[in-house]
Amino acid sequence: MANPGIEELRDSGKYELFGQLNHTEIKEFVIEQLTGNGKLVRFFMYYQLVMIIIGIFFFTRSIVKAFQDVYPPLFYSLAALVFCFSILIIIHELLHAIALLFTGTRKISFGGYLRKFIFYAEADRHVLNRKQFAFVALTPFIAVKVITLTGLILFLNEPAFYFFIFVMSAHSLFCAGDIGLLSLFFSEKDLELYTFDVKEEKTSYYYRRIVNKN
Repeated sequence: MANPGIEELRDSGKYELFGQLNHTEIKEFVIEQLTGNGKLVRFFMYYQLVMIIIGIFFFTRSIVKAFQDVYPPLFYSLAALVFCFSILIIIHELLHAIALLFTGTRKISFGGYLRKFIFYAEADRHVLNRKQFAFVALTPFIAVKVITLTGLILFLNEPAFYFFIFVMSAHSLFCAGDIGLLSLFFSEKDLELYTFDVKEEKTSYYYRRIVNKN
């Protein structure tokens, strides 16, 4: 069944607006969501803590090895650091865009707020249901995880191992925003939910079907 259009969401009386988010406020909203008690948030925070510990451990280990005149691990770790805060950002948003294409839109644009280290891909006035939004939100997380795990296996006893372990660890931080936004859908898991972006307003709107209790 096709998603309702924006006009139907707004004017039919079958749906109600339960949230809207200006893109300049994404960071604050995500922080608020990630301090909640939802199952998705709790799982992600535990996962992120483990990834941070692993990243710090192997980066520190590469430094220790450099003091022992074994330099390649440190070179790969530093290369991963540069990669994560440049090329990986682009890859992350492109993966969102590819996922959006699979939901049927062609009107994709990119934006960001460098001072807040926030970047996003959006499909102007394209309505997404819960499953589609989850697909778009989780595509970078899953894709990068699969690629880095493959790299870890292939280069298990090689210096390049340090590159993939750092990328995998650091990328968990990049996914915090996606999980924070997705948690909004899990907070209303029993209802029919939809969302869409309006590019010129730099705002995302969230609607739910009104439940007739009579």
